[in-house]
Amino acid sequence: MSHLATLINDLALILICAGVMTLLFKKLKQPLVLGYVVAGFLASPHMPYTPSVMDTANIQTWADIGVIFLLFALGLEFSFKKIVKVGGAAIIAACTIIFCMILLGITVGTGFGWQRMDSIFLGGMIAMSSTTIIYKAFDDLGMRKKQFTGLVLSVLILEDILAIVLMVMLSTMAVRHNFEGSEMLESIGKLLFFLILWFVVGIYLIPELLKRCRKLMSEETLLIVSLGLCFGMVVMAARTGFSAAFGAFIMGSILAETVEAESIERLVKPVKDLFGAVFFVSVGMMVDPAMIVEYALPIIVITLAVIFGQSLFGTLGVLLAGQPLKTAMQCGFSLTQIGEFAFIIASLGVSLHVTSDFLYPIVVAVSVITTFLTPYMIRFAEPASNFVDTHLPVKWKNFLLHYSSGSQTMNHESLWKKLILALTRITIVYSIVSIAVVALAFRFLVPLFLEHIPGIWGRLLAAVVIILFISPFLRAIMIKKNHSAEFVTLWNDSRGNRAPLVATIVIRILIAVSFVMFVISGLFKVSVGLLLGVAVLLVIMMILSRQLKKQSIMIERKFFQNLRYRDMRAEYMGEKKPEYAGRLLSRDLHLTDFEVPGESAWAGKTLAELNFGKKYGIHVVSILRGRKRINIPGASVRLFPEDKIQVIGTDEELNQFSSEMEKAAILETDVVEKSEMILRQFRVDAHSIFLGKTMRESGIREQYHCLIVGVERGEETLHAPDPHEPFMEDDVVWIVGENADVYKLVGQKNENVDME
Repeated sequence: MSHLATLINDLALILICAGVMTLLFKKLKQPLVLGYVVAGFLASPHMPYTPSVMDTANIQTWADIGVIFLLFALGLEFSFKKIVKVGGAAIIAACTIIFCMILLGITVGTGFGWQRMDSIFLGGMIAMSSTTIIYKAFDDLGMRKKQFTGLVLSVLILEDILAIVLMVMLSTMAVRHNFEGSEMLESIGKLLFFLILWFVVGIYLIPELLKRCRKLMSEETLLIVSLGLCFGMVVMAARTGFSAAFGAFIMGSILAETVEAESIERLVKPVKDLFGAVFFVSVGMMVDPAMIVEYALPIIVITLAVIFGQSLFGTLGVLLAGQPLKTAMQCGFSLTQIGEFAFIIASLGVSLHVTSDFLYPIVVAVSVITTFLTPYMIRFAEPASNFVDTHLPVKWKNFLLHYSSGSQTMNHESLWKKLILALTRITIVYSIVSIAVVALAFRFLVPLFLEHIPGIWGRLLAAVVIILFISPFLRAIMIKKNHSAEFVTLWNDSRGNRAPLVATIVIRILIAVSFVMFVISGLFKVSVGLLLGVAVLLVIMMILSRQLKKQSIMIERKFFQNLRYRDMRAEYMGEKKPEYAGRLLSRDLHLTDFEVPGESAWAGKTLAELNFGKKYGIHVVSILRGRKRINIPGASVRLFPEDKIQVIGTDEELNQFSSEMEKAAILETDVVEKSEMILRQFRVDAHSIFLGKTMRESGIREQYHCLIVGVERGEETLHAPDPHEPFMEDDVVWIVGENADVYKLVGQKNENVDME
């Protein structure tokens, strides 16, 4: 019980300190991360004037969980499709910054005479800018809409994933204490293998699982299932020699491709905020004021290295990517701080016992200083770029201008390059999946078969099952892209292309043959000639099999459907423009959304009645009604209030349509008076045109838009009329209608209607 009490005491102290500091830092308009670090410093044993945390081991465990949640949430915001969209500029800039900053960090560490591991970890810590702090600074300064901020955020997206790669590499180096190139290549190869395998398998299976269970999913079950998947991947990553943070990030990025991503992000946020706060507080608890005083010089030097290094290498990286000098300097000056990843890499060094005690407090101090300076550095970028621009030699200016304009036109891709890249991607992905299937089969399936069916039959059955499992992937390696537009164009274009094209097919067939040979040789002892012959025969059967072709196509289609489902759903719900909208721009046509106002005169009318095509030259492509989408609506489809319509037209046509829609929604000035409802009665006399007619025959509802609410006959009380009973003389008819309609009914000259 005392252990529980200590834990609760410590947690209470941490959360009270964190709560007070976050309120204070919110008031001062400073990042909350710094508030947590200060709270940790106040709650640490190094602060003699405040209560201290008693059991730091428990807090460290909670902090480790905090890192898992931070990386899981980061993965949920991240998408592998974003890397494709960020473009070459961000990739060149991010790689330049990280490589140069790591070298700078190692140089600074070595200059102070620190150990090799301390210097390498320092390089890793100062290489990553803080996404959270920069994002907040842009918001506070009102710069989110500026052109350069988009490039900065793209660079940060890439830095996030490269930080994960760096953490894995640092872990490998720390565990093996080995800096050989072959060891590094092995760890990078292993990382890429598992990254591709988990992502491909995850995208294929997890969206399908969530789709099938959607009816059973409440918010509570979705939270538990997603956290279960997250920690399951954490365990799997740890078992394969990676960090827990890496596993959490991978599962987050897989779930980011599902429809439930926004819901999971919203549900996980409170949990992430709690454990994340504990993590950042634990960072502050590591700060020893005595150590900061002792290492004041390294703190100042590293701070200057971060500010000048990120400014210089950030500017250089963006310049290399072909951006103008002003944009490059704005980007470089925005990246001048370190944050979350510096803390995570520092805690990784501490947990692996490979970094010295002084490194953690130094990094925290540098992070605090650089974070405070971030808004000033972003503001300083423009005057600095103007100063450089005016003092730069004309030759340099012309060179930079020529370089940036030249690099923007160099985006032509040859057919060969496109084809080779596609073939490489297909071969690598399907080979990785096949290797994983074979490895799992030999680890679990083969021993199971041999235990229950010993001898040749058990081995034969195992071989058949394994080859059947990998055959769709092997067929895809051999056949994919052989009938693509690039392949056919190159084949017909020149006879010289045919030999290399045939070579690409032969190489892929040899890869498939080697897979089959490996499986057979692992189960049977046979001569190389027989082994090769059987493998070639099986591969030919795979190529000719129609069933296998169908299965291979289905697997790939399912994967890409899962990968695109979130985007497809966003298009369906009208949250995102369809892909074809971008292609229309070159034809000076636009796809635009309009919402039919509730009071619009168009509401309730069919598209045939409205005739938008003839009147305004625009075409209605889709109607979005609540959660329903009507694509290419027919002429008989009616528009309803609050419908969102997607229309195609030129700028001029769309502007005219927009103004007409506004006019159709304007209420007439006397609409209130006109729509007033009144109750009146009239007597049916001997000359009335209604005498002897039934309610339906009288036309009171259809012609005069009035409603008969009751009839008085003789001594009878007012009663609901019978639609089939004719009116009799002296009947008193009670009617309800709009003012004008009632008086119109009264004013008919030939209808001797006696109003009362």
